[in-house]
Amino acid sequence: MLHKTGTRAVENEGLTTQQWAVLGALSRAEAEHGMSVGELAGYLMVSRQNLSGLISRMERDGHLVMVADARDRRSRLVQMSATGRRLWTQEVVHKIDAFYEDALTDFSVNDVTHMLHYLLKLLDNMKRIDESSRTGGGEANKD
Repeated sequence: MLHKTGTRAVENEGLTTQQWAVLGALSRAEAEHGMSVGELAGYLMVSRQNLSGLISRMERDGHLVMVADARDRRSRLVQMSATGRRLWTQEVVHKIDAFYEDALTDFSVNDVTHMLHYLLKLLDNMKRIDESSRTGGGEANKD
């Protein structure tokens, strides 16, 4: 539902929820000079393979650019293009804000606080499961 309804919120700009996540990650101050594909994949918690096709399409559409890393000229960083930044700041952010405001209608501050708590707890459990499956440890022990 999040993917379907979220994509509708930004479809007039030609974006999907996955693309909005990439632009959102790159819009952060700490990503001002770009992120490696590995860093971006880690931040978004997706595989590099899943991200590479998405980055290619977004680069083709003019939302992203690949630049040489100033610290290591052999490495490449993903950055928002000027067009992508303009799209993000002038067209997309207010639509995403409106989407979440609408989705959270009738939620109190307390409701949102509890929901965030439980979603973060769920995320921690999923990270534990992911780490355990990558290390071959099966199901990790609970605390």
